[in-house]
Amino acid sequence: METLVGHTIEEMEGIAKALEVPAFRGRQLAAALYGRQVRTWDALTDLPRELRGRLAEQYALAPCHVRSSSAAPDGTVKYLLSLPDDEVIESVFLPYPGRTSVCISSQVGCPMACSFCATGTEGLARNLSAGEIVDQVVQMQALHSERITHVVLMGMGEPLLNYDSVLKAIRLLNNEVGIAMRHITVSTVGVVPNILKLAEEDLQLTLAVSLHAPNDTLRSELVPLNNKYPIARLMEACRAYTDKTKRRITFEYVLMSGVNDTEKEAHELGRLLRAQPLSSVNVIPYNSTDVAPRYKRPTPEAARRFQQIVTSYGVTITQRQERGHRIAAACGQLKRSALRAGSSMRPLPMLTGASSGAG
Repeated sequence: METLVGHTIEEMEGIAKALEVPAFRGRQLAAALYGRQVRTWDALTDLPRELRGRLAEQYALAPCHVRSSSAAPDGTVKYLLSLPDDEVIESVFLPYPGRTSVCISSQVGCPMACSFCATGTEGLARNLSAGEIVDQVVQMQALHSERITHVVLMGMGEPLLNYDSVLKAIRLLNNEVGIAMRHITVSTVGVVPNILKLAEEDLQLTLAVSLHAPNDTLRSELVPLNNKYPIARLMEACRAYTDKTKRRITFEYVLMSGVNDTEKEAHELGRLLRAQPLSSVNVIPYNSTDVAPRYKRPTPEAARRFQQIVTSYGVTITQRQERGHRIAAACGQLKRSALRAGSSMRPLPMLTGASSGAG
């Protein structure tokens, strides 16, 4: 059954007209679902009972349902979400001083097969719909009083391989949910044609490119897509993106001990990115997973030296503030097989009404 979350305000007005009721009923419906995060028909009190009944015959309200959750001492909460076809995904709620971020998925699994990433070992089950992408944010907002201000598409999947649904979801998040476009980040491992396509949309979002290595030999080992779109071609696409949008690109770089964190790689990265305008590097010390035990976390000294060398080339570099490591909610740790086999996450009670938080 089709869900209402995933429709624009204009589309909901069309649904209202098709049911021969005034268009403003569609606007009321959108405000309830996206603004107040209403999750049950009974809580949809803006609409007459008879209209709710007619809608319920044709539509479900939302596609995502919380199966369980796990909270970390730092306030991070990882949610296991069930989808209408019983597939499962993970989303992460990340509170920071002054802002609240969520990390959401764009696919069930991931086809990229990056050698160090737990999600990539699972392969791709399917793409998510725009409604399934947006509803991760709506569902988490329903469970938290803190206003969600930032959304990052860095969960399961390669967003630019689900281009149409991701683009619609981005517009829904901006227009219907109210997330500022500059506070939406899309992460990619380097799907060059769709980086160029996204540039033509001329959106003021943030593009994050998962680089992880400064040369083709190493990057092809870590990120198999590099065999199709090598670094030189990727950098060319990134320059075209910044030329068009005037937006800074963030290059993500997961540091792995003895693999890509040596002084050699630091110098190579500095030389590579000093020619890349409007860019910065975000280094992330590797988070250990059971699927890639050969990769280890670098020492703090190695990470510090790496950053010093890269900075010496005039490249802006930061180290990501790590959250959720203790509940396997950190970068590269979302893993589908464990979720399908069973979860040790805490079950949540069924949601029975609208959120009391800001909407």
